[in-house]
Amino acid sequence: MKLTPNSLSLDAVAALPERERRLALGGLALAAAILVFGVLIPLDRSVAHAHERLARKRADLTWMQGVAPELAASAPPPAATGESLLVIVDRSARESGLAGALAGSEPGGPGSLSVRLAKAPFDSLVGWLARLAQQNGVSVESATIEKTETPGLVNAAIVLHSG
Repeated sequence: MKLTPNSLSLDAVAALPERERRLALGGLALAAAILVFGVLIPLDRSVAHAHERLARKRADLTWMQGVAPELAASAPPPAATGESLLVIVDRSARESGLAGALAGSEPGGPGSLSVRLAKAPFDSLVGWLARLAQQNGVSVESATIEKTETPGLVNAAIVLHSG
């Protein structure tokens, strides 16, 4: 007996020889097992993990919002060493491993310095700017950061302002 989509019914399945009926039922059972164990259960686990991650992140955010005022109040004031901005930038760039990337600097207005970096590691650059702000009270007035052909390295033109 030849089955077509239009002739597929319980009567047609019942009319199949015993061996073919077992194969058809086994195929259906296999398809159901693949659907349940290969799709539905992993999808359910993935959704459950996402909900757990979201709950942890919300708890972390609530905690951070609670301690932020305390941390902001306890931040040490920037060190007033009396050094010029150029000296501070040069010293801190060397300490951060960016001395080789410094391509030049030009004084701007009062308390301002334009700095150019070539092929600087992006992560080091961001860490350096954060340390300048935290330890020396130097803020970024403007910055232009461009990617280079080498992943992770950037060219940057940054205008820094002290205190």
